[in-house]
Amino acid sequence: MGRPPDAQAQGGRWRGPLLAGLLGASLLAGPPFSTDDPEPVEYHHMELYLSWLGLRTPGGATGSLPLVEFNDGILPETQFHIVAPLAYAKPAGGPVTRGYGDTEIGLKVRVLRETDMRPQVGVFPLVEVPTGAADRGLGAGHTQVYLPIWLQKSWGSWTSYGGYGWWRNPGDGRRNWHYLGWLLQRDLSGWATVGGEVFRRSPATLGGRASEGFNLGAIFNLSERDHLLVSAGRNLSGDRETHLYLGYQVTLDLEGARLRPSQSRGGQP
Repeated sequence: MGRPPDAQAQGGRWRGPLLAGLLGASLLAGPPFSTDDPEPVEYHHMELYLSWLGLRTPGGATGSLPLVEFNDGILPETQFHIVAPLAYAKPAGGPVTRGYGDTEIGLKVRVLRETDMRPQVGVFPLVEVPTGAADRGLGAGHTQVYLPIWLQKSWGSWTSYGGYGWWRNPGDGRRNWHYLGWLLQRDLSGWATVGGEVFRRSPATLGGRASEGFNLGAIFNLSERDHLLVSAGRNLSGDRETHLYLGYQVTLDLEGARLRPSQSRGGQP
């Protein structure tokens, strides 16, 4: 799809806010929040997310529908991660552009387990592969790298986690940027978890502004396998942004699946 006539006359000005929004939208490290925890998927377990991620700015809207995320506990303390998005971008007053976005690949490793006195600590390096069409507002056009460190501490039904991350963000008019976020959440009798996060992002573009904001969200446990995730929030400073997330998560225990057939026949694992 072509750009609207007024955007063509202004060059790529409309793409700046949307691509910056797409960068922020890709930073959904720990669904349904932007801030992640250091805990990888357990060994021989998998997670699959099917979700909608949306972001609105004065320049338009961007996001992914659907956003498919897969996590696999490939080794003890180690999780493989991949995200495949069907992205969309709509500049204000212009047509909607749809197509495959940038692919995200990562590896989460827990380096310290939590004790009574010490938080657990993990790293989660991510690579954003430029598979989306940047000229259509569906990708960054360059390989991006995200290097975060996350900490977490729990007490009773409360958990708090957060950390710092650095983004390598090459390309004309862009700059490397930083993310700082922290979250507090509470389990409600096992059927739901509610929480809220605050975050700060440094500018991702030349001439851009730093932003601070928040998200409020919840995870509803429909069963041991099925979960519903929602969150919403906005920036409190910097560029005006509204963030929305709605997702469905399936968790699988591969080890348990291998044991059940023999157990159901009365055999030994």
